[in-house]
Amino acid sequence: MHALIETAFERSRTVLLVLLLILVAGSFTYVGIPKEADPDVQIPIVYISVHQDGIAPEDADRLLVRPIETELQGLEGVKEIRSWGREDGGSVLIEFDAGTDIDEAIADVRDKVDRAKPDLPAAADEPSVNEVNLALMPVLVVTLSGDLPERALLAAARDLRDRIEALPSVLEVDIAGEREEVIEVEIDPLKVQSYGLELESIVRIVDRNNQIVAAGALDTGSGRFAIKAPGVFEDGADLLALPLKAEDGRVVRLGDIATVRRTFKDATGFARVDGRPTLALEIKKRIGTNIIETTEAVKALVASVQPQWPAGLEVGFSQDKSDDIRAMLSDLQNNVLSAIILVMIVIVAAMGLRSAMLVGFAVPGSFLAGIMVIGVAGLTVNIVVLFGLILAVGMLVDGAIVVTELADRKMAEGLDRKQAYRVAAHRMAWPITASTATTLAAFMPLLFWPGVVGEFMKFLPITLVATLSASLAMALVFVPCLGALFGKAEAADPATMKALAADSEADPRAIPGFTGAYVRLLDRALRRPGAVALLALAIAFVSIFAYGAFGRGVEFFPDVEPEVAQLHVHARGDLSVVERDALVRAVEERVIGIDGIDRVYARTGVNLEGDELDADTIGTLLIELDDWDRRRPAAAIMAEAKERTAELAGIHVEERKVRAGPPVGKPVTLEIRSVHPDRLEAVVEAVRAKFEEVDGLIEITDSRPIPGIEWQMDIDREMAARFGTDLATAGATVQLVTNGLMLGTSRPDDAEDELDIRARFPADQRHLDQLDRLIVNTAMGSVPLSNFIERRAVPKVSELERVDGKRVFTVAADVAEGVLVADEVAELRGWLDRQYATGAIDPSVEVVFKGEDEEQKAAEEFLSKAFGVALFLIAIILVTQFNSFYQAFLILSAILFSTVGVLLGLLITDQPFGIVMSGVGVIALAGIVVNNNIVLIDTYDRLREEGWDKLDAVLQTCRERARP
Repeated sequence: MHALIETAFERSRTVLLVLLLILVAGSFTYVGIPKEADPDVQIPIVYISVHQDGIAPEDADRLLVRPIETELQGLEGVKEIRSWGREDGGSVLIEFDAGTDIDEAIADVRDKVDRAKPDLPAAADEPSVNEVNLALMPVLVVTLSGDLPERALLAAARDLRDRIEALPSVLEVDIAGEREEVIEVEIDPLKVQSYGLELESIVRIVDRNNQIVAAGALDTGSGRFAIKAPGVFEDGADLLALPLKAEDGRVVRLGDIATVRRTFKDATGFARVDGRPTLALEIKKRIGTNIIETTEAVKALVASVQPQWPAGLEVGFSQDKSDDIRAMLSDLQNNVLSAIILVMIVIVAAMGLRSAMLVGFAVPGSFLAGIMVIGVAGLTVNIVVLFGLILAVGMLVDGAIVVTELADRKMAEGLDRKQAYRVAAHRMAWPITASTATTLAAFMPLLFWPGVVGEFMKFLPITLVATLSASLAMALVFVPCLGALFGKAEAADPATMKALAADSEADPRAIPGFTGAYVRLLDRALRRPGAVALLALAIAFVSIFAYGAFGRGVEFFPDVEPEVAQLHVHARGDLSVVERDALVRAVEERVIGIDGIDRVYARTGVNLEGDELDADTIGTLLIELDDWDRRRPAAAIMAEAKERTAELAGIHVEERKVRAGPPVGKPVTLEIRSVHPDRLEAVVEAVRAKFEEVDGLIEITDSRPIPGIEWQMDIDREMAARFGTDLATAGATVQLVTNGLMLGTSRPDDAEDELDIRARFPADQRHLDQLDRLIVNTAMGSVPLSNFIERRAVPKVSELERVDGKRVFTVAADVAEGVLVADEVAELRGWLDRQYATGAIDPSVEVVFKGEDEEQKAAEEFLSKAFGVALFLIAIILVTQFNSFYQAFLILSAILFSTVGVLLGLLITDQPFGIVMSGVGVIALAGIVVNNNIVLIDTYDRLREEGWDKLDAVLQTCRERARP
């Protein structure tokens, strides 16, 4: 270190050029470095989904999910396998252990799924395997709304999607709310019966006449010619002209028994923005590209094409993540400027303008050098990096202040400025290095934080290592070299110089002013060291006891003022999609127009997708609020929304609070699992009843099937065989009344994807009673289905969920305002222990706390270990610096009292201890508070070596270190 400092002073002009390079390169890096909302964190989760039209949840679980689960059993590194069987399909979620190579895991999962494909039904769609990566989440949603025909709205959305996807920084654009197109063959059942046609033959004829015929090529010797035999359907006319039967010289065509039209699949839901039909374009950017530039390019493109749209089509932007980045960048720049200004104000008053400029220069110098290192390392500026930069700003000037102050003191003693800065840099080299190392040691354990939270938080220590290392170089190399060239003139400010000189020679007790009063108070305290130590320890322990007795307890993440709010609309009964939409629209109409709400995005339907939606959820409202400085608190706005919708009969409107931290569903969540599904109902009922008894738990739900019925068609196979038919023919006939019978596929020239060709009865014959009047044509003639099929009502099952092969139900609840999750969980945990002890709960049934409590326990366990490791690393650095256990212990005692200060602050402000935010803050504080103590003890050791007695050395040390 000393050799480096000497070399820097001998080659000061080279140092200046290097500094100029850092400033210029750092500035360009800061402007050009990619900025994004979420870091590129690969979450060790793989999601498999399989779709099959019309399949029931029980069949989806048995035929779609279980074959895939069986193949997945041999995968290595699997933490949990969770599966769902639901109407129209099934899905499997595989969570791998932290640290798993996700690319390799995806490849293994795809291989297992390929092996399971032969066991899946022929009618099932191709299974899709996807990873979960937050960096690939939408960064902007463009909404198109208006009272336009659906096809016109869809055409505009697809055109805009294609234009946006052409932007270099955009990865892909998904259209939410888009309905699939279908070619619908509307069959007249009376004509089918009169012509004696069988459905099986119609399906076979359509399939055999809708194929690409590879006729090959013919080489005649005089030339080679490709032979083309067009066979696929190009449009509806081809279908209508298809011959189905030839009899007595007459050909029966499809057009004789049916009409053909190109339409959309039946709506399963609706989406609106402020009450108007909408389509949402979810825009995902490429990893490593600038989110601000991407969103600006998208908005500019939308503005350029908007004049070409039909009248009445409106565009909106929501979920713009670039706004958060802009706000944090603004905070960062304001913090840097504020730090420079405040430091210069203080230093100007204490040491003069030139010294203030030198110290103030350390902030942007260290900041830009750190940014350059981050850019060279290939990182991007995301929310965590920005948080680290903002946190580092306040720690960048400590070393520069200490060196500059000592140099001023040496100039006051008669040294020239070059020699003064040289001596100051050498003198403070190891204390400043040790103080920087202790700060970094406090953050280093965060690099090993497991799980998804750890993947996020690792960017914090990386950022601090870069910026604080740069501040160390700035304090020991660049600032001293600049001071030697441009520092304070030796004759400047005689009064200050005189005071600095007196500071080193006079009796510490005789100094006037604030410093003198401080030294005299300290002198009296040092004459009663035992009493002072006991008083300090008593205050510490009383503070800890007071927080334990009167504090607010602990929480996972603090409540924040949200920018958006959510309302979930619940209703029970076998409601059609139109009935559901009418109920949600009633809620929507009462919410729109509330003061403080910017826009309302409503979704309604029978197969809503989203995080932790309850079985009776018929619709959701995503409410975007005005900027926080132009509205009431979100709690007041949502209270008015709940009040306005309270009078609506038949529904329950639930507010889903937007919480900081990772999405974990409702904060209090219990999973009840067992390999014996019949034993779960009683336990779920008991747990639900206990939830109802606990004060502070609100919006209680469970995942048991809601009351409802579904119609089951029981076929008598023997009777069907006597009539010359079978299950497949009967099932195909029933499909004509429901979702339609699949005849084949077609790809018209203007279609992006293949369109299903589906046969259905006319709309006026697609109702429940029609099922009893269906007739199937067989070789024995027309036979009513009711002759061998019985239709009966059975309890409805909306979804079947399993975890690691065990059937599972969930009971979940939110907490009332001001209630801590940890307190409610503690009460429930005690109750569960008593239930198991008394045998009230079957031992074969497992009850597991999930949600916020699970994440909080994991974070608490890691941060406790991280704090211990940080203390140990700091102790090693201190013992290495001072070669004394006693002095290392003295410095470490500052950590105890700083933690006590944190608890006192929380007690006074009536705030709970946040496991993540307060925990990380205490760990960071442990590295910061020892810095001044390192310099303090180092100065004391120097004075003792110069012959000062113990008491005077302490007083003189404190006097010298009080000003910096």
